[in-house]
Amino acid sequence: QVQLVESGGDSVQAGGSLRLSCKVSGRTGANYCMGWFRQAPGKEREGVARIYTDGGATLYRDSVKGRFTISQDAANDTLYLQMNNLKPEDTAVYYCAAGDPWITCPTLQRRNFAHWGQGTQVTVSS
Repeated sequence: QVQLVESGGDSVQAGGSLRLSCKVSGRTGANYCMGWFRQAPGKEREGVARIYTDGGATLYRDSVKGRFTISQDAANDTLYLQMNNLKPEDTAVYYCAAGDPWITCPTLQRRNFAHWGQGTQVTVSS
């Protein structure tokens, strides 16, 4: 069973940066789709970025392109989300997510991800 634990959420001023981390355990040697989602109060959970563990192909939602970077440290089983030039509209609870082994995720849809962390709060003030 894949388990995910996020950390790194904080309160920052607009224009600031944060790096979120997600410690992953329980994966096998298969290819996994790993992703970051976020959910603002009163809104649906939305996909932010994803990466494949095998090869590292990435995908971002348009509103974060050029500002956010998803990456992974395979040796330490950790997923990262580097967030630069943060905006108030980035305020949300951010969730780490993983798909099942060998399941692809061509889009940032929740249905592609079977395992979720507990979330970490990011607050950006203007």
